Amino acid sequence: MKVAVLMGSPNDMEKMQPAADTLAAFDIEADVRVMSAHRNPAAVTEMAAGAREAGYVALICGAGRAAHLAGVVAAHTTLPVVGVPISGGALNGVDALYSTVQMPPGVPVATVAVDGAVNAALLVVEMLAISDTGLQAKLDDDRRRRAGP
Repeated sequence: MKVAVLMGSPNDMEKMQPAADTLAAFDIEADVRVMSAHRNPAAVTEMAAGAREAGYVALICGAGRAAHLAGVVAAHTTLPVVGVPISGGALNGVDALYSTVQMPPGVPVATVAVDGAVNAALLVVEMLAISDTGLQAKLDDDRRRRAGP
């Protein structure tokens, strides 16, 4: 299993790395890339359109401010896309949240909290665990661990 962890800028790496780390904890390969919907639209379109054939099972997209990355990716694939609004700018991520969550009917993007990369990865794991009992057991263990004593 392979999940793309995409971000709009190298500056987003610190906030998106927890998604890759969380996926790795479940033995899911994370392909981490910087791809801007504004600076590299053709590359983003090509990657998203060929994601299924390239072996991806889901895509996690983090971007700030206008935050079009998740929407552009979702427009070009029917794989699950999870958007992570990144904090920053004058509105500290609220603008990215609105940009990510306000998708038109037919182009869904599951959206987590601002800087919610861990939850984005866990949401992907939950989707994959629907048909994978081994992954479900790992997810159950993780949930118990996070709950504490």
